[in-house]
Amino acid sequence: MRWHHGVISAALGVAVFGSGVSHAIEAQTWRFGLEEIEGSVQYEYGARFAELMEERTDGAVTVQLFPYGQIGGLTDIYDAVQSGAIQLAFGSGFLGGTVPESQLFSLNFILTDDEWTNTQVLNSDEFLKSEDFQGAFRDRDLHPLAVVPEGWQVWGLQEEVRTPEDFSGIAIRTMDNRLLRETYQAYGADPTTMEYGEIYSGLQLGQIEGNIQPVFAHEEMSFYEVQDYLVFANQAQFIATFMGNRDWYDGLSDELKEIVEDVAAELVEYIHEVQVELNEERLDTIKENSDIQIVELTAEEREAFRELSVPVRDTFVDMVGERGERLLDLLLELVEDADS
Repeated sequence: MRWHHGVISAALGVAVFGSGVSHAIEAQTWRFGLEEIEGSVQYEYGARFAELMEERTDGAVTVQLFPYGQIGGLTDIYDAVQSGAIQLAFGSGFLGGTVPESQLFSLNFILTDDEWTNTQVLNSDEFLKSEDFQGAFRDRDLHPLAVVPEGWQVWGLQEEVRTPEDFSGIAIRTMDNRLLRETYQAYGADPTTMEYGEIYSGLQLGQIEGNIQPVFAHEEMSFYEVQDYLVFANQAQFIATFMGNRDWYDGLSDELKEIVEDVAAELVEYIHEVQVELNEERLDTIKENSDIQIVELTAEEREAFRELSVPVRDTFVDMVGERGERLLDLLLELVEDADS
């Protein structure tokens, strides 16, 4: 497995571009739309990307960050990057409406139990640079640059859940994503679509009884204040794709493309370490500021959910078609190789 560009080439990029960037790069400003607020994994990624781009281009490139809410809702962000109104963006679960193949990341129990292994697999040349993954985005006027796992998706609930039977009838918030709805219906829950900014009030008012987020999001949006349990099933990671507008990317000079690719490659390990530390810190904060119960499912308990999740893979293939099936097969093969 070849990790995208690799650490060595990223390190070489520091030496080459940090000391001898061409003066032909014109001054320009890139707008970067985030799905999350300041202090999040996406914000930390964007801030470091902006810093490195300015450094590697001797100040020619400035990257402006637009945290969640400044451009609009999630679909507004995707529309903006597709149209070229902004140059860069993150896309996660809601992106399935724009890039159906990206719903692959919404499937449960398809990755290993090791987060760093998963990060390397998703950013390997075999996956990230595959014709099918690139084509899925480029056919929709987008260009994928990196895949960013942000931590395990954790169930925030009003009552303890250890079995599918415990999930029966629970109204759990999901993104507007058919795969997620199918998955949680298979678990016995009642999936309910709701915008990210409405989750807290939805929990507070009883419109929903559960929520699926990485730990840092449970803390930064204070969801834990209106939930009694955090359940770790390690069923899936929250995964975002770092992407640019296709025509904008294609119009970059070869030198700028190489800088962007090298910076994105360098940030793979950086943001992995950031998200691990951030999620650990936020979990400590939650524990210190609440009496919320932390539940970690056993391997046997997880297996009951895994078995129910497998048929949803067929739903994904039916929805997305042959390209989606090839991507699923490719990812499962890479995961199996990495796990062994």
